[in-house]
Amino acid sequence: MKLSPQKVILPGILAGSALLVLIARLLTATQPVIAATPAAAEPTAAVAVAESTGCSLSLPASLQPWCELIEAASANYAVPTDLIAAVMLQESGGQSDVISTSGAVGLLQVMPSDGIAAGFMCANGPCFASRPTTQELLDPAFNVDYGVRMLANLLQKYGNERDALKAYGPYNVGYYYADKVLAIRENL
Repeated sequence: MKLSPQKVILPGILAGSALLVLIARLLTATQPVIAATPAAAEPTAAVAVAESTGCSLSLPASLQPWCELIEAASANYAVPTDLIAAVMLQESGGQSDVISTSGAVGLLQVMPSDGIAAGFMCANGPCFASRPTTQELLDPAFNVDYGVRMLANLLQKYGNERDALKAYGPYNVGYYYADKVLAIRENL
C-alpha cells in the first residue's frame, strides 16, 4: 500500500513540532526537572524520630529536618504547624531540592519568577514576575518562609483553610488539592 503525501505531511509536522517544543523546554530549564512525589505520612516513625531530634512536633521522618522551619513559620504567620506539614508532604514529600514539571520549587513548591514559570502569561504580563528566583526558592528556610507567608495571606483573604488551599494549589483542579491536603493533615 502506497501512502499519499497528504496523509504523511500533517502527522510529520505535528510530531516535529512536538519534538521541537520538548527540546526547547529541556534546553531552557535552569534546573533539572524532577516530578514531586509526595511521601506517605509515617506517624509511628515520627514519634521515635521526634524524640531523637528534639522536635516538639509529631512529624513523619521525611519532615523532621524541617521541624524548626515549620515551627518558626507557624509562629511568624499564625498558620498551624500541622497545616504547614500537610502542605509540605503533599507538595514535596520533604524533599527540599525538588522542582516539579510545571516549574514549582522546593519544600512548599512555590512558583518562581524564572525558569519554566517565566513563560506563564497573565493579563498584565508574566504571572510570576514578582516572585523570587528558582535559586532563592531552593534555600529551604527561604522557601518555607515565603510559602507559609503566601498561605497566611490566602487564609486571611478567604477566611477558611479549604478555600485558601484551593487557591494555593495547582490551577484549575477545584477543591481536589485542598481536600487532599486536609486528609493528609488528619492523618498526621
